[in-house]
Amino acid sequence: MKKLLLLFCVTLASGTLAFASGGAGTEVDTAALTGSFFGILSVLLFVAAYSLVIMEEHLHLRKSKPVLLAAGVIWVLVAITFINAGNTHAAEEAIRHNLLEYAELFLFLLVAMTYINAMDERNVFQALRSWLVTRGFSLRAVFWVTGLLAFCISPVADNLTTALLMGAVAMAVGGSDKKFVAVACINIVIAANAGGAFSPFGDITTLMVWQKGIVQFSEFFHIFIPSLVNWLVPAIFMNFAISKKTPQPSKDQYVMKLGARRIIFLFLATITTAVSFHNFLHLPPAAGMMLGLGYLGFFSYYLKKREHRNYDIDDNPLAHQTYHAIPDPFDIFKKVARAEWDTLLFFYGVILCVGGLSQFGYLASISKFLYLGLGATTANVIIGLLSAVVDNIPVMFAVLTMQPDMSHGQWLLVTMTAGVGGSLLSIGSAAGVALMGAARGVYTFNAHLKWTPAIALGYAASILCHLFINAKMM
Repeated sequence: MKKLLLLFCVTLASGTLAFASGGAGTEVDTAALTGSFFGILSVLLFVAAYSLVIMEEHLHLRKSKPVLLAAGVIWVLVAITFINAGNTHAAEEAIRHNLLEYAELFLFLLVAMTYINAMDERNVFQALRSWLVTRGFSLRAVFWVTGLLAFCISPVADNLTTALLMGAVAMAVGGSDKKFVAVACINIVIAANAGGAFSPFGDITTLMVWQKGIVQFSEFFHIFIPSLVNWLVPAIFMNFAISKKTPQPSKDQYVMKLGARRIIFLFLATITTAVSFHNFLHLPPAAGMMLGLGYLGFFSYYLKKREHRNYDIDDNPLAHQTYHAIPDPFDIFKKVARAEWDTLLFFYGVILCVGGLSQFGYLASISKFLYLGLGATTANVIIGLLSAVVDNIPVMFAVLTMQPDMSHGQWLLVTMTAGVGGSLLSIGSAAGVALMGAARGVYTFNAHLKWTPAIALGYAASILCHLFINAKMM
């Protein structure tokens, strides 16, 4: 993997484009930058860091750590290069631009993660899982229900949370039937990634495209049918590998806690606020999400007071026991603390790494090679295939940084391919990696690989569907 990525980067580095710095007005020769010692060293640092990210499961090294280190060193190299070229402030201006992009993404995701954690603490997801498990569905019915729900839930929540939730249902129903659990998990990963592709909230890549203002909120639904096709084609093939037998229904019961439904409503209101900020007020969606965090903040105050009264000394004998015997009341700051900080810091490292490489002219070289040499459609198909090997986040951020001149239909195409391309391999998406951990030894890389031809057929069908349905945009 490391050698392949290195060969890919070094090959593309041979391309040259003019690059003008905004510092002291001195023009920097891109050929000198892409072929310079610091430029090549930056590529090697990024490849080494991302190799460690890929091997996270084996090394037990958090994925944020190598990219944070690489990002810092790469920008040191960028600054030294620009200063030597007479551009004292160019690196500062460039990194501030990257920091602004990250800040918007960070605030948006922090609020979304806080709401997800709040709903999890209120037993929203557990109650849904309990309802599904106790219905007495056949294995084939569970296969389709979990896939459909993954496709429908991931546009609102994220594909990672959705995959874990539906995966838990599949494992609870399937039990010792390893074949069913493996195929059901593959179906869930494909459905969650496909569902996340037609919504700004379904995946990090779609969120970045929306926040960049390239695709408007309503325009994502132009790729709804192609995304649906992406899931249905492999699902139909996998359907015949699932038994029709009905397992013994589970008796586990979970009940949602106080305020759960109101938190769901507030989450939907927060999403509406973010969309309204972007569409009508022309403000960053992250500002709307932060306002939504205020909704949850005030409601958490009500819940804390209400639950505190439920354990009042005069009313409840539990209050006479030790402090730890009394359940902690709802606290919004605990939900903020439970955010996926490793993931948030990983995004920082990726954005800064890719932004630093762009200053050396590598992204301009890649853009010229792909979009001018091969054409937009071929390039966007390759971007999707690449996202199956390398995480789709740096791939999409690289495309957004390149800003290739292409039609609106092509931007929708790359948005879709970057989202669904990760389904080709189990390591190609966060949903797949997470489920491999949850269903360890059952849902594996090789189990997923057996169905890659059917998944690839769905990938091709979704592209052809998009080219046909949205032909006027191409």
